[in-house]
Amino acid sequence: MAGTDINRSGELEVFVRVIETGGFSAAARSLELSPSAVSKLVSRLEQRLGTRLLQRSTRQLQLTPEGCAFYERGLRVLADLDEAERCASAHAEPRGRLRVNANVPFGHHFLLPLLPGFLAAHPQVGVDVVLTDEVIDLLEQRTDVAVRAGPLKSSSLVARRLGATRMMIVAAPAYLARHGMPQNADALQAHNRLDIAHPRAQSGWPLVVDGERQVVQTGGSARASDGEALRRLVLGGVGLARLAAFQVQADVAAGRLLPVLETANPGDLEEVHAVFQGQGGYLPLRVRALLDYLMAHVDLAKPLG
Repeated sequence: MAGTDINRSGELEVFVRVIETGGFSAAARSLELSPSAVSKLVSRLEQRLGTRLLQRSTRQLQLTPEGCAFYERGLRVLADLDEAERCASAHAEPRGRLRVNANVPFGHHFLLPLLPGFLAAHPQVGVDVVLTDEVIDLLEQRTDVAVRAGPLKSSSLVARRLGATRMMIVAAPAYLARHGMPQNADALQAHNRLDIAHPRAQSGWPLVVDGERQVVQTGGSARASDGEALRRLVLGGVGLARLAAFQVQADVAAGRLLPVLETANPGDLEEVHAVFQGQGGYLPLRVRALLDYLMAHVDLAKPLG
């Protein structure tokens, strides 16, 4: 346990200010301290941590790898301290920056269309959005909220269920005109079965044939980095793909895509969750505000984009 004479948040604030201002003297002026006092505080912090955080020279300061990691985590700690103080006030409002990661289909059809309303409702909140179908490490990527589709792996993250969507195999009319509509699961083997480039939690396309479940493995001339890129390949007539219903329902309604083997569709649902780090019970207002907004406005049966 740290000694009671150590003001860890104070040391952290001084260290962060040194990095932000570019030196001890500038940090000292902004904090109304002497440069020697600032230097001693940083040295005491390094001594307590047992590692070098800064490489000092006559011209500049440079972060060590340990210093860089400590600085990035320190920024979040200080932001959370500010948030905690605001939460304790009677008129607390969400503020600060949110880093949000979502799979590409959800991002295009729900998250991006909803963000203007969320930002208008919370003008003191800023959002950084990253769209990728690959599963990320929230802590490593400094992400507040991630939206994930499919089964969740056991982890220390907390999840809120946003809903579930049917999956369906689709193809463009032009592709089917060239290759024919497959009439059964075996016929799929002769078709170009497109898929995502990175591993999925569940591989293959499940179908129900004569009351029994079968899985048809993918195999085609192209793979895509994400679900929306995969949809574009299908629209271009490259092959078939199994996609979330919310992605393709507008295309199906307009005749741009046609369902394939719907009679063999097992009707399985892919669940969508918002996951975040909240095991400790404390949740910043900005994170809670976004989660509540998504819960109130996301209906997977009614895509917005």
